[in-house]
Amino acid sequence: MPTRILPAVGDADAVRSLTTLLSQLPDAEPVAPVADSTQLVDTLGRLAAESVDELPEVVVVHERIGPVPALELIREVALRFPAVGVILVTTDASPGLFQAAMDYGARGLVALPLSYEELASRVQAVAQWSVGVRRHLGAGGDVFTGVGGTVVTVSGSKGGVGATLTAIQLALAAQASGPATALVDMDLQTGDIASYLDVQFRRSVVDLAAINDISPRVLADAVFRHDTGLSLLLAPGEGERGEEMTDRAARQIISALRSRYEVVVVDCGAQLSGAGAAAVEMADLALLVTTPDVVAVRGAKRTVRMWDRLQIRKAEETTVVVNRHSRAAEIQPPLIQKITGTAVAATAIPANFKELQSAVDAGRIHELENKGAVKQALWGLAAELGLMRAVEGAHRGGGRFRGDRGSVSFRRRRELGP
Repeated sequence: MPTRILPAVGDADAVRSLTTLLSQLPDAEPVAPVADSTQLVDTLGRLAAESVDELPEVVVVHERIGPVPALELIREVALRFPAVGVILVTTDASPGLFQAAMDYGARGLVALPLSYEELASRVQAVAQWSVGVRRHLGAGGDVFTGVGGTVVTVSGSKGGVGATLTAIQLALAAQASGPATALVDMDLQTGDIASYLDVQFRRSVVDLAAINDISPRVLADAVFRHDTGLSLLLAPGEGERGEEMTDRAARQIISALRSRYEVVVVDCGAQLSGAGAAAVEMADLALLVTTPDVVAVRGAKRTVRMWDRLQIRKAEETTVVVNRHSRAAEIQPPLIQKITGTAVAATAIPANFKELQSAVDAGRIHELENKGAVKQALWGLAAELGLMRAVEGAHRGGGRFRGDRGSVSFRRRRELGP
């Protein structure tokens, strides 16, 4: 059986030299190369959704791949697609980098300039390892889930549009319907999830920033278990500690959460940090919350354009959620969709702060009245996004609007329930 090899190389000259050598290997079947980290994970996720057998046996990652650094990309592939063997191609073949690559999950390292003999030897060894892993997984039944947990980020077009409320209720809805759910406050300086849920805590998400290998036990020590069943990773009580969180640390934390929970909801706030950018880039679904007013919609457009310029996320891969929606408003969701160039969630959240005020003031936002229009809309949104099983009456009073054809945009969508 031929060995399928997927090159992940951003440099055009390197692509040509690598694919030429790969095509000369015995029993090798190079597939179309991918140019960046996002395309690689998307491709593997799409293939894994069909079957483990559709995945390539070997992925070759070039050291200059981007925007995610090569080692971080290898870690994500190893965590999410454990039946795929990864080889790092690099100019630095030192023992230090070799050890680091192995620690991040690579199965081999090949030095540049490429040597046919070295490349052939590494590919053959990694392919044999991959086949053995798949044989083992196959003997154990339905063990491999492919893409791992679903990561949803919630960002605000500006402060005060309701991103935190949306993130909390989406996580509560997911948890209530069955999937193990984690809620992460990545609004590191001004995060309010602890206040909304009246939580007193010792550990915060930044306590994981300096840890190179986040084991299940280390993660469990940092997580606060809420009465609702949610696992919380909260923002630090001292806002200045947010500077300890690097984009690399954020990627590692989210990867660890994705491997332990079926749903991971991340509140990124309205200000873009390196950690927030990493979360949005890694997310299966990136939500951008706005209100139907000129200032907030301009903020949404500005955010979408900034994400695109920084190669964090494309507009068509972003879903806008309209909060405080009213049929009497001049700005309606179809217009927001046109202005931002994004998808717009079909479920809009109605304007009804009176329903929320007492729960917000008491820090009991998880105890909203089930019949309230805002809660019904937010839980209906969770069902629309595939985070929970649809429940009877979830959309009643949920602010649905007609005439919208913008479907929810997923890069790696996975339904969690029938």
